[in-house]
Amino acid sequence: MNSWLAFQSDLLEQMPLIVAGLIQTIELTVIVSLSGLLLGILVFYASLNHNLLLRRFIRGYTTFFIGMPLIVLLFLMYYGLPQWGIKLSPFVVAVIGFTLNVAAYNNAYLTSAYSGLDKVELEAAKAQGFSAYQIFSLITLPQVLRLSVPALTNQLIGNLKDSSVAFLIQYTEFFARIQELAATNFQFFKAYLLAALVYLALVSLIVIAARVFERRYIIPGLKAH
Repeated sequence: MNSWLAFQSDLLEQMPLIVAGLIQTIELTVIVSLSGLLLGILVFYASLNHNLLLRRFIRGYTTFFIGMPLIVLLFLMYYGLPQWGIKLSPFVVAVIGFTLNVAAYNNAYLTSAYSGLDKVELEAAKAQGFSAYQIFSLITLPQVLRLSVPALTNQLIGNLKDSSVAFLIQYTEFFARIQELAATNFQFFKAYLLAALVYLALVSLIVIAARVFERRYIIPGLKAH
């Protein structure tokens, strides 16, 4: 009982820092999810180009960043680039590293969804005189985005959970503050259990929001998940 009281006392004392760290985590998750989605859409659009060299470059980009562990990329940028005279803040490194990684995955999701589209509709739009950009923005992109909602939701959840590795490059997000709490009283189980419950609550909110969105914008003929 005394250990729980001591833990609660330390928790209350450090609560402002923990809440600030949680805000940092949510901020990072939102930013990299949006930037990763936008870059992923751009990469996906480029992958549809008829230029063979460009398509090969996109394929190489996707393979490289999906294959490279995120933590290696972050370490390479944060600890490696300063040896070349390039020093970036932890936040900038996290945003750039996560964005490049997330965009590669999002491109793969969108490409997979694109392969399931009815190409007759796209050919009909082309026959009607639609430009390549109009076909992409008005027909292709809206459909692949809706088809990719489950995969994009999983990616958003992954971004939230992966944000916890940012403390390794000195970014003081939620998990970094939990680490400080645990180091204060050595109540590691209680501190990490608290972290797990907070992450679980955030993930649950994302899942609920995604299901509401999916039911509202489901494409006719497709079953809701």
